[in-house]
Amino acid sequence: MSRFTMQEVGWEPRLPPVEMDTATPAQLAALEACPPAQRGSVYFRTLVHDPGSLGERGALFTKVMYAPKGLPRAERELATAVVSIVNGCIYCTSVHARRFVELSKQEAVMRALLEQGIQAEALDARQRAIVDYSAKMTATPQDTTAADLAPLRAAGLTDLEILDLIHAIAMFANANRLMQSLGRSVPPKD
Repeated sequence: MSRFTMQEVGWEPRLPPVEMDTATPAQLAALEACPPAQRGSVYFRTLVHDPGSLGERGALFTKVMYAPKGLPRAERELATAVVSIVNGCIYCTSVHARRFVELSKQEAVMRALLEQGIQAEALDARQRAIVDYSAKMTATPQDTTAADLAPLRAAGLTDLEILDLIHAIAMFANANRLMQSLGRSVPPKD
């Protein structure tokens, strides 16, 4: 199995997660504001040590990843999977790889990225532009210039789609760092 996978990956916190039966009213309210599938997760129960930041993070995540206009959701998921690959976050890569496949029905594209790396050849021109830009913005944002937008525009991305792409990349620079700083990915057993 390659380092990255579409299988479910576990996550083990370094800080003890908040237990629901001892959570404060503020912590419970912050968790209640999270998407239902995430409320009881070990990761969110770790983040809720600071209920205010969890609430802000959750609101930002929802705005960035679920905005109704701009970059299609599947392409946001493609970008966040690439960011997660570049950052080495096995957990986030698996989540966003699966979400991309669910939304796009293009498993071969994601499988190529996971197995061959971000230089995989199975991508169309628009995907290639998104992958290349996402990888560069993640690895060396200080080297990114306005000229790096040309392939995105040539692939048909509008200014709103480019802005959405940048938001998703930035959001996952933070998300990967949080996940990897607060704990470690636990890959599935073969």
